Amino acid sequence: MNASGGRPCGGLWPDAWHRLMSNRGSVLALCAVGCIVFLAIGGPFLNPNRVDALDWSHVAMSPGLNGGHWFGTDRLGRDLFVRTLQGTGVSLLIGLFATAVTLLIGIGYGAVAGFIGGRTDHLMMRGVEILSGLPLIFFVILVSVIFGRSVFLLFVSIGAVGWLTMARIVRGQTLSIRQREFIEAAIATGAGTRRIIARHIVPNVIGPVIVYATLTVPQIILLESFLSFLGLGVQEPRVSLGTLIADGVGDMESAPWLLIMPGGFLALLLLCFNIVGDGLRDALDAQRR
Repeated sequence: MNASGGRPCGGLWPDAWHRLMSNRGSVLALCAVGCIVFLAIGGPFLNPNRVDALDWSHVAMSPGLNGGHWFGTDRLGRDLFVRTLQGTGVSLLIGLFATAVTLLIGIGYGAVAGFIGGRTDHLMMRGVEILSGLPLIFFVILVSVIFGRSVFLLFVSIGAVGWLTMARIVRGQTLSIRQREFIEAAIATGAGTRRIIARHIVPNVIGPVIVYATLTVPQIILLESFLSFLGLGVQEPRVSLGTLIADGVGDMESAPWLLIMPGGFLALLLLCFNIVGDGLRDALDAQRR
């Protein structure tokens, strides 16, 4: 039992989960994200209209139940409900996969630099500083222009340069724990660098990594939407929230729902992910614990 005689202390993760669940804003945001993911996966099956079907009898129709077009239709008669949910799924997929690439590179790079230290650390972090001076959006646009436009290339190019902040975070955490007793004990037993990083460093820096990853997903979704809005991201016949917003801007005055529906989904998605990230940060705060 704890000092106040209340709930027993069950360790970092059970305690963090309890703190997260006691945060009403984070719980509501988690539920909203879950609903959005469910709709993105199963929503198109709830509506009889296909994403590429053209309904010439209901062109640019406002939202309603008539014709089965709940969110209305675009200027070609395509159902906006199905297209919005498919675009949400594509944007989420890009955000999650690009974040996974960011974690894979950033954790390994930062852990090696922080644990080895010395000249190796200095050279590795100077490389990070040089790359940080390059505009991310410029690099992604350059890759898209040179190698073509595809969903796979998009999340790889975003993740390939989005790991820099993650590397700094992991390096800082590694520097703070590499002098701890359990690290010295592992070195004394003859454990190699790779084993120490995998077994001892990475598990002890995973808390800040999870928080940053939660905040990285909405950043990448917003970046992808911006690129697609410029015509450098997802291309037809695929759709993303960015392409739908770009289409809606052109008909904003005559058919405002074409902008409001995908824009509302994007705003809600970004807001919920940021609330969940803030909740995780507070839940994993060692001082609060």
